[in-house]
Amino acid sequence: MSTATLTHHHTPQHAMRPALVFLLATGAGLAVASLYYSQPMLGVLAGQFDATPATIGLVPTLTQLGYALGILLLAPLGDRYDRRRIILAKAAVLVVALLMAAGAPSLPVLMLASLAIGLSATLAQDIVPAAATLSPEVHRGKTVGTVMTGLLLGILMSRVVSGFVAEHAGWRSMFMAAAVSIALLGAALWRGLPKFAPTTTLSYGALMASLAGLWVRHPGLRRAALSQGLLSVGFSAFWSTLAVMLHAAPFHLGSSAAGAFGLAGAAGALAAPLAGRLADRKGPEVVTRLGAALVTGAFVAMAIGPDQLWLIAAGAVVFDLGVQATLIAHQTIIYSLEPAARSRLNAILFVVVFIGMASGSWLGSLVLAQFGWQGVCVMAALAGLAALGVRMMPHRKNA
Repeated sequence: MSTATLTHHHTPQHAMRPALVFLLATGAGLAVASLYYSQPMLGVLAGQFDATPATIGLVPTLTQLGYALGILLLAPLGDRYDRRRIILAKAAVLVVALLMAAGAPSLPVLMLASLAIGLSATLAQDIVPAAATLSPEVHRGKTVGTVMTGLLLGILMSRVVSGFVAEHAGWRSMFMAAAVSIALLGAALWRGLPKFAPTTTLSYGALMASLAGLWVRHPGLRRAALSQGLLSVGFSAFWSTLAVMLHAAPFHLGSSAAGAFGLAGAAGALAAPLAGRLADRKGPEVVTRLGAALVTGAFVAMAIGPDQLWLIAAGAVVFDLGVQATLIAHQTIIYSLEPAARSRLNAILFVVVFIGMASGSWLGSLVLAQFGWQGVCVMAALAGLAALGVRMMPHRKNA
């Protein structure tokens, strides 16, 4: 039986209850937030475990790498098994991983917990297609958009919350609070989320093989993934080194100051949905180029004035807007390639995105140690320029 046929039996006829949409948006935000709680606390963690910037940078690197592996190895299971059971199982594992981080007696244990957090936080990528499945077609764009807004706010506001909690209650308290939030979320999803019928009978091996086939078959997918992955390098390099940079001379600022920069990023992310309207009017290609140009320009400006806090805050607004706008445009491009395989196309895109983020965390830490904050900004600007180059290369429509 085809994926399209199976999905048809699952199409609802009425709009989703607002409470369920809110639950899914909250769930996506809380789940993905788990990936970023450590970033504003890296300066404190480095002192706690007597680690160098390059070594402590492995904490967010392993988290992002775990997320990429989770999307690659676990996301296809949502088409084969009841997605509700997968979401609840991942929530349970995420609670355990966060508690492990909260009680970590050493840096290696924290790194192992970080990898587990990344793997299980992929429940966010199960919630988004769940929302699309539960919503009727006429309301689907609005529903998915609302859930994605929750996800984006989770990414950016996590830094604000983490910085504040770590400053006033300690970094272990942050991980403990995160575990409690996911436990409460799991209970709410257990009560509020319906069961899902599988949409394919393919074996796990066949599902994984189909990912490779999609990658080979669609040059538009490869271009979108490469470009967004390059932007993610700069995005992650900035956020994973910001706390360490602010913690050191000449600023000597705490975790809450680093977390407050998340407010600047949130402003950019909230403006990003406007990119969808522009993509409808002008085409997604225009948005990808504009977004990559914004990212490049923001990091060039920060490289010129690396010791200006107001410029760093303004740059965070601009480059976050560029990254999120480009992501929306790239999703628009890949969803048009093969509608019956949208979940797997999305999984491939995000695997490359989070490989880029893991690489950015690692490279950012190395560059910060060798060349300082200005070097991080230059590296991020070069990654943005490379992404713009990918989008400017001649190509066929939808490629």
